[in-house]
Amino acid sequence: MIQYKKAPQLTLAPVLKLYESVGWSNYIERPQHLERALSQSLFVMAAYDEDELVGLIRAVGDGATIVFIQDLLVLPRYQRQGIGRRLLEQTLETFRDVYQIQLATEQSDKNLSFYQALGFRRQEDFNCTGMIYAPNKAE
Repeated sequence: MIQYKKAPQLTLAPVLKLYESVGWSNYIERPQHLERALSQSLFVMAAYDEDELVGLIRAVGDGATIVFIQDLLVLPRYQRQGIGRRLLEQTLETFRDVYQIQLATEQSDKNLSFYQALGFRRQEDFNCTGMIYAPNKAE
């Protein structure tokens, strides 16, 4: 049975394994940044199958006017079992009074339908556009 823990005591090795399993190499190549990011996050919730870390959600922001879902990931062999949905639903419930909750995701049908099913809409639906400034990212 999957157990969910808010503000878990995380050790870096299983977290890196989780990020590596979904191919997020930016975190793997800079483990000290990931460790710092986790410690400075507004909200972290983890999913465990017994003692194994199988899912994680991380949010940043001020917790009043803006929350940004920075990371939502589930070990591939545990995907499509409702774990990501449960992590996101718990996060949305935690921040139900926040003005807006945002996220950025790959533009795939799978990802878009997942988030839209939970009430997320494209920024264009609000007559907005998303912009990113990433000085260290190659074109």
